[in-house]
Amino acid sequence: MRRTHSHTVHASVQNFVAFPMRWFGFGFNAFGQIYVHEKPMQGECSDAAAEVKVSSPTELSSEVDRRDCCVKNECQKRASWSRRASLHLNSDSCVSLAGFASHESCDARPVQESRGCKDVLISESFLSLAFSDRVECWDLRKEEKTPSWSMEIKTHPDSSGPSVKLPLVPGGYVAPKLPLYRLLSPHLQAKMLALSSEHAVLLSASGAVHTWGLGSHGQLGHGGLASEEEPRIVEALWGMPMSHVATGGWHSVCISDGGDLYVWGWNESGQLGLPSRGLRKALRQQSSQQEGAQYQDASTSPAEEQHEEVFISIQAFPALLDVTPPCEIRTVSCGCRHTAAVTTKGDLYTWGWGDYGQLGQQNLLSSDEPQRVEFFREQQMHVTDVVCGAWNTFAAVAEEEVACS
Repeated sequence: MRRTHSHTVHASVQNFVAFPMRWFGFGFNAFGQIYVHEKPMQGECSDAAAEVKVSSPTELSSEVDRRDCCVKNECQKRASWSRRASLHLNSDSCVSLAGFASHESCDARPVQESRGCKDVLISESFLSLAFSDRVECWDLRKEEKTPSWSMEIKTHPDSSGPSVKLPLVPGGYVAPKLPLYRLLSPHLQAKMLALSSEHAVLLSASGAVHTWGLGSHGQLGHGGLASEEEPRIVEALWGMPMSHVATGGWHSVCISDGGDLYVWGWNESGQLGLPSRGLRKALRQQSSQQEGAQYQDASTSPAEEQHEEVFISIQAFPALLDVTPPCEIRTVSCGCRHTAAVTTKGDLYTWGWGDYGQLGQQNLLSSDEPQRVEFFREQQMHVTDVVCGAWNTFAAVAEEEVACS
């Protein structure tokens, strides 16, 4: 291991006092996942582009108490392409939804069936709810009075936390599409599971990483582009225990016990944080168009041809990603073609596709290099968590001040 992980964490806890968590969102907002569009007054024109593309971190409006669900700021977020789910962690926990099919005037509406929920997972078609004694999957495309699928869970009296961590459930996992329940071998000792629409990354209790599913863009990390029907260990990471895994549309990432970040899969939009020829080419074309110069698609300078091998379109083996300045990664999340990571010092870094502002850099540019989101540092905010939707990003922050002696 290249770095010592624990000392930095303890130092940050001792030096600062954290205030209540606040959530910010940026990126794709066509369905009001970040904030609800205000209807323009008669005679006024709405800025449709600004409503759909939110390039600057925007605080999610605080949710109010409802008769059927008491909500608080202390919550966790989950996101799909068109929706955001908020799990409110209090004595009477529940889930609220924002985005597509949310007809309430508030930015989120409570889900009445979620009272007492301990964990939540959302896809474009299904909402999965984990309770202390059961798991339920509800079809978001239908008005149902009963869940599409459910499973009873044996409770442990001495356990205060949730008995399952979605999408993992006893004996298997909940998939984002039918069939909803899929079996997993108990020999895998699954601790965490990250799912994309076509591939899966599993973290075992020992820290080993297994992948399966579609492999056409190297997203399985086995060195080739073949698909795998069953979980297969990623041999390149053998002997290096991992603590966290995440998946994007066609890329995968994991964090080692020492806080290092490993990436593999498709890099066409720079989502791996590695040099992307396609992205650099698109940026040059965009710059030339802005300057009024004619861009020739086939033209490449001799220097670029000579160093063409440094550009990576597909990374079929896990690669160590160096973030500048050097730092330790606490958690990471992936969108369809972008990635966001939080450091142990509370900084947020983003990279990849940025056409909807999902990188939070207050522009619509993409990047193949991890860049710190300066907004939070400028506001003296400590980022504690990040969750990516397909085309947007949600970050949890706590304002901090130096503790008095």
